[in-house]
Amino acid sequence: MVVEEWVANVVEHGGASPETLIGLDLTSEGDRVRIAVSDAGQPFDPTTVAFAGPNPQRGGGAGLAMIASLCRIAGYARQGGRNRLTLEMSLT
Repeated sequence: MVVEEWVANVVEHGGASPETLIGLDLTSEGDRVRIAVSDAGQPFDPTTVAFAGPNPQRGGGAGLAMIASLCRIAGYARQGGRNRLTLEMSLT
């Protein structure tokens, strides 16, 4: 659900070319799963966004809050023209 929401937001709001690849790397470390996503969309650091509630005019708007409720945003960087996001989830 977390990966689906993030990738849907990248496609809908990121502004990258439709041919651009979205990178996804899943690893497990002890009792945690690490999700690393990279994309060539517009710079977007989710750690700096304040959730103002759902947007009734266009629908949606709760995706980042949902992601943050299910996992920890472990890091964000903009490198080589790509957003690089790392999320961590507990397996327990």
